[in-house]
Amino acid sequence: MLRFLEEFESRLGIKITCSQENEPLGTAGPLALAKEKLLQEAEKPFFVLNSDITCEYPLKEMLDFHNAHGGEASIMVTKVAEPSKYGVVVLDDNSGRVKKFVEKPTVFVDNKINAGIYLLNTSVLNRIPLSPSSLEQQVFPAIAKEGRLYAMIYDGFWMDVGQPKDYLAGLRLYLDDLRRKSSLDLAIGHNIIGNVLIDESAKIGEGCLIGPDVVIGPNCVIESGVRLSSCTLMKGVQVKRSAHVSGSIIGWHSTVGESAQVSSMAVLGEDVHVGETVFLNGVVVLPHKEIRSHFVKPEIVM
Repeated sequence: MLRFLEEFESRLGIKITCSQENEPLGTAGPLALAKEKLLQEAEKPFFVLNSDITCEYPLKEMLDFHNAHGGEASIMVTKVAEPSKYGVVVLDDNSGRVKKFVEKPTVFVDNKINAGIYLLNTSVLNRIPLSPSSLEQQVFPAIAKEGRLYAMIYDGFWMDVGQPKDYLAGLRLYLDDLRRKSSLDLAIGHNIIGNVLIDESAKIGEGCLIGPDVVIGPNCVIESGVRLSSCTLMKGVQVKRSAHVSGSIIGWHSTVGESAQVSSMAVLGEDVHVGETVFLNGVVVLPHKEIRSHFVKPEIVM
C-alpha cells in the first residue's frame, strides 16, 4: 500500500500522508488517530471517503453545499430501488437537514441511503474517541439530533464495490458513464465490443475479441485469439493464445494459460498461474498459486 501511495505521489505531484491503525478502530476511530494531521490544515473542513465505492465524486458541488448550509457535517446520499437492504437516511427535502437514520427498514420510510462520502468540520474530531467507534452509528446520529447534519442528494451513478460481483457491476456503470461523456479513453476498433479501457502500454495480439465491459491494465500481454468480456485484468497480466476470460477479475502479474477458460466470477489473486486448457468456474484463488487442474464448482483455493 505504501509503495502504491508513493507511486501516486510522484505521478500526481502531491503529498500523501498515511495514518496506520495498529488495531481496527471502526469508521470513526481512525479520524481520532489522524487528528493532528487533519488539524494541520487549520480549521478547513475535510472529506472522508469510503474506499469501496465508485461514483463521479462530486466534491466541488459538495463543498459548495456544505458552505451554504452552515452545519457541522455533510453526507452524500443516493437513491436506491430497494432501500430495505440498507440503512436509510430520512431528511428534510427542502433544506437537506437529516432527521434520522433507519437501519434496514421493514416498511418504506425513504429511498435515500448513505453513499459513503462525507465533508466534516474539524469540530467533529472532538466528538470521536481514540477507540473503536462508528461515524454512521454514533457520530452522525448525535450531530443529526442537534440539527447540524445535512445530506446532499447525488443523482449520478453509484455502486458499493466491496465484493467481486459488485466490483464488476460498478465497473460497468463507470464505463457506461465514460460512454455518455464521449470519453476518448474508450478503445475503438473492429475487435472491440461495447465499452473497453485498454492501457496504452498493453499489447494486444491478432484475432482477439474484447468487450463489453473490459479493463486491461498496464503492461498486460493479450496473445492472439483471446476472448475477453466483463472482466478486469490488473497490471502485468498475461493471457495466452485462445484463452477465454469472462465475468472475472485477474490479479497482478497473473497468467491465464493457452486455451484456458476463466469465468463466472472467478477471482485470481496476485501472481496466480493457470495452466493450459484449465477450466475455472467461479473460483477464488489466493496469491502465488499455480493451477493445473479444473475447478468446475465455485470454491476457494488456499
